[in-house]
Amino acid sequence: MNTTPTATTPANAAGRPVRLGLRENRLQFTLLVVVNVCVGGLVGLERTTVPLVGSTTFGLTSDLAVFSFIIAFGLTKALTNLAAGALTARFRRKHLLVTGWLIGTPVPFALAWAPSWGWIVAANVLLGLNQGLTWSMTVNMKIDLVGPGRRGLATGLNEAAGYTAVGVTALLTGYLATSYGLRPVPELIGVVFVVAGLALSLVVRDTAAHVALELAHHTTPLPTGENTGLKAAFARTSWYDRSLRGASQAGLINNLNDGLTWGVFPLLFTDHGLGLAAVGLIKGLYPILWGLGQIPTGHLADRIGRKPLIVHGMLVQAAGFVLALALLDRPLLAGILSAVALGLGTAMVYPALIASISDHAHPAWRANALGTYRFWRDTGYAAGALVAGALADRLGLNATVVAAAVLTAASGLLAARWITEHRPGTH
Repeated sequence: MNTTPTATTPANAAGRPVRLGLRENRLQFTLLVVVNVCVGGLVGLERTTVPLVGSTTFGLTSDLAVFSFIIAFGLTKALTNLAAGALTARFRRKHLLVTGWLIGTPVPFALAWAPSWGWIVAANVLLGLNQGLTWSMTVNMKIDLVGPGRRGLATGLNEAAGYTAVGVTALLTGYLATSYGLRPVPELIGVVFVVAGLALSLVVRDTAAHVALELAHHTTPLPTGENTGLKAAFARTSWYDRSLRGASQAGLINNLNDGLTWGVFPLLFTDHGLGLAAVGLIKGLYPILWGLGQIPTGHLADRIGRKPLIVHGMLVQAAGFVLALALLDRPLLAGILSAVALGLGTAMVYPALIASISDHAHPAWRANALGTYRFWRDTGYAAGALVAGALADRLGLNATVVAAAVLTAASGLLAARWITEHRPGTH
């Protein structure tokens, strides 16, 4: 499993020799996987119940107003992702991970007992900060540990842990809401995630020494005078490098889909007669398949390349939206089949996109490139909520689903045109 020389290197802060590889760092890697289960579980609290809390508990009549919590979450998480890359130049990854958990501590309590919708929106600002720091650090730290040859598998396992937890929590909150109401019981399971995530983050070791080791063995030195700062990495990742640009736009549209379905699907399927348990099943199945599917697709991305999975995954997602509308006279079947296609399509795309960004970025500016990519990707949450709210208020919920299908197919075609394969470890 090791991809770089494994001879003993200068010891890390704990006095242990530093090696790259999944097997060599299995304990720390496993701890970070469990941490990301807690990260995903916290955001999974909102997938089934919060849109319905807005429309029923607080009486919001505008879909855009209901989706405002997703906009707040998406914008905050996107900006935090961007800042996280720069922050790693000043602070250790472990310290940022712990800080993210401290910021997220009030979230389950605010969701459970918020006296007004404004409190829900404010809780999502905190949730965005929490997710931006904790999820960014877990993925960066896993990439640091395994080295260049197992990036696809590492990101697949990281995202699998997080999004499986999102799905299981969404499913669980749907069933709890059926028995106990929309609040406060479903939201309070988030306390478990906060306590466990913070405790494990205090135990896990920092990965700065692993980054230093990879830099020492990198096949091509950083070009003399190359700017590794956030501003340069942002421009390179967002536009100047075709492959990085292609991956960034695909990430944005992928999470636009997630943000759109987050707000639209609970309202769409309850309008067609489904109860909370059935909606919870649909909302849970999507991220569960998204999560579990990333274990084989992450490994596959290391074997066949990133581009085939990215392009075909976006087209499978587009087909999922088509299924949701084509079968809407049988809403449970429509929801399940759509969730399956969306989940599997996203599983194909997610680890391949992160691995593709890592392939094209030198380790010296990789954290900033990943932060930029995650900025654009999670801006998709806000974009999805804005598109969904505007179209739903004017043209109805069905129009938002059509728009998502068209945008997703177009994104897949752009990815096919822009992204090129790049063997890990070469620049």
